[in-house]
Amino acid sequence: MDTDAQHDEPERDRSPDPEEGRKSRSRSFRVGVGAAVLVGVLLLTSAFVVQPFLIPSSSMEPTLRVGDRVMVNKLAYRFGNHPGRGDVVVFDGTGNFAGEEGSEGNPVTTLLRKAGAVTGLVEPAESDYVKRVIGVGGDRVSCCDKRGRIEVNGEPVDESYLHPGDTPSAVPFETEVPSGRLWVMGDHRSMSSDSRDHLGEPGGGTVPVDRVIGRADWIGWPFGRMGSVRHG
Repeated sequence: MDTDAQHDEPERDRSPDPEEGRKSRSRSFRVGVGAAVLVGVLLLTSAFVVQPFLIPSSSMEPTLRVGDRVMVNKLAYRFGNHPGRGDVVVFDGTGNFAGEEGSEGNPVTTLLRKAGAVTGLVEPAESDYVKRVIGVGGDRVSCCDKRGRIEVNGEPVDESYLHPGDTPSAVPFETEVPSGRLWVMGDHRSMSSDSRDHLGEPGGGTVPVDRVIGRADWIGWPFGRMGSVRHG
């Protein structure tokens, strides 16, 4: 074997091709930018159009179950529309159903939690609720008539959406809903903390319309429960 020829053969450069390295970095950059744009679009959509909402409790069974992810239509009450009797709505109960917001602690953790909530990956803030509208501004809501039904303005309400075995209300009440506010209740009355539980508080248990985040229109997950949400 000609050893001199071996020695004379130039040593191969085993380092990566600089051009290939630049292409790889360029692809990674494009993927990163694409992912960031996708996340941005999802967050903007959740903020202004449709927001996923993870159902955290059984207060709306059987209409909504724990773990359901509903799509909240944030455009439902824009352009002059208002929540109506029977609508299933998501609202911020701060100052009405929940205490006033205090310090939120670590800002990074808070930001991550909010991002998870608006994408439906984690439970919503403790101040966010989902309930059914029973009365709107000016309505007189009472319970119960001789047949045990809730009445709105003296007319009995057909509540076929109630959880099997539940009565419309185990606690009698009568109230007039102030203008610009809503009287809301859960479909699983025996498991729902709703307007009835806040009668003695400011607002008499009602929720300001401007605190409504949107109307729960669709169940998007799990697949076996996909479909529209039943409104009254």
